[in-house]
Amino acid sequence: MNDRANVSLADLDREALFHPVSSIHDIETNGPLIYTGAKGVEVTRDSGQTLIDMGAGLWCVNVGYGRTELVEAGAKAMQNLSFQHFFGSSSAEPTIRLADRVLNLFRETVPGSDMARVFFGCSGSDANDTAYKLVRYYNNLRGKPEKKKFIARRGAYHGLTYASGSMTGIEAYHKAFDLPIEGILHTECAHYYGFGKPGETEAEFTDRLVADLEAMIAREGADTIAAFIAEPVMGTGGVFTPPEGYFAKVQQVLDRNDILMIADEVITGFGRTGQWFGSGTYGIRPDIVSLAKGITSAYFPMSASIVSNRIWDVLAKASPEMGPIMHGFTYSGHPVGSAIALANIDLMEREGLPDRAARLGPVLLDALRSKVGDHPFVGDIRGVGLMAAVEFVADKGSKARLPAGAHKIVSAHAMKQGMLTRALPFLPVTAMSPPLTITEAEIDEATTRYARALATATPEIEAMS
Repeated sequence: MNDRANVSLADLDREALFHPVSSIHDIETNGPLIYTGAKGVEVTRDSGQTLIDMGAGLWCVNVGYGRTELVEAGAKAMQNLSFQHFFGSSSAEPTIRLADRVLNLFRETVPGSDMARVFFGCSGSDANDTAYKLVRYYNNLRGKPEKKKFIARRGAYHGLTYASGSMTGIEAYHKAFDLPIEGILHTECAHYYGFGKPGETEAEFTDRLVADLEAMIAREGADTIAAFIAEPVMGTGGVFTPPEGYFAKVQQVLDRNDILMIADEVITGFGRTGQWFGSGTYGIRPDIVSLAKGITSAYFPMSASIVSNRIWDVLAKASPEMGPIMHGFTYSGHPVGSAIALANIDLMEREGLPDRAARLGPVLLDALRSKVGDHPFVGDIRGVGLMAAVEFVADKGSKARLPAGAHKIVSAHAMKQGMLTRALPFLPVTAMSPPLTITEAEIDEATTRYARALATATPEIEAMS
């Protein structure tokens, strides 16, 4: 083996690591961004620079970095039972208790929900792939093999595996991957500020979207459409909160046409919206719920799929004839991840983090509006709980788009100022979703840094226009 001790980490990265959702050219030219530590809401780079992480990683470090309770829970679980698969009826106590905890937490906090069981995986993408497979399985079992199409939305993000990547409604993720696959349909994006017509009220915008959905179902045939998948808040698309009356009216359309509702709560689950689940925030009655990220606050890769009695009853009735459900992963229900998730939920309950998100969300929005709301390139500032977005425009009146990449300039300047905000891939939006443990003082400091970044980025954006 060659001695690599004297090769820099940056060069080792260039020569050995294949980065997800990254530019090979950019890494070869500029090198990677290497992080060495984190505590609370701050992360530290190898340069020594400390930044306020207003993204909580990728919307996921809900309880903040360096929480010893989670570290100790994981270490204890590793010593006790470092691994156990769940194939062939095998099980383990931490995962049994986590399934019961998540199921009852959802039942108690989402009025009208009728959920039956929890399946565990490893990521939000595989949770949505699980939903895709289970819906097809369900319709096959009940004698409706033609009912297989899925409706998602433009601007949606549902993951990057083959099925979940197809349900994602952002073209950048499809390019050169032969996506989306057949049978995945995309209806209009539920973003009133960006796609409402001149003079159209928010309620009228909702009615138009619902009419478009009904027209799509009629055109395709309700007997061919299996499910509608939606994020309660469209996160990666641009932190699009649903327009007035949207989910109630969509739910009525789905119910009339025997179409399942899949709530993608990978981002919104576990306190992000100011309630435990976004389904509770917006009155959604899902048949399947996809969870990940906040279930362990990213201290362990884990996802969960909650299925309703409507689906479970069909699966259970067919079990004697069908035998085992041949779906699952080596790490489904990992006992270490389950122990960490239990400790994470304990911590969130003890510190009241969903309520904290509800209280601090308006503080974050008020800070952004007061500090950058008057900027000529800032078109909209919005959010719910501790999810916020700044959308950029070339002109406030017409909402004309800036040249592609303008918001990435703001994000780059924010890093120089010592705060992380993510430039999103669908519209010119920078998003903020800090750990739910953030303080008012940290919000004030982070938004001050963001305002400085926007000021220093403005000449570059003007030069692009």
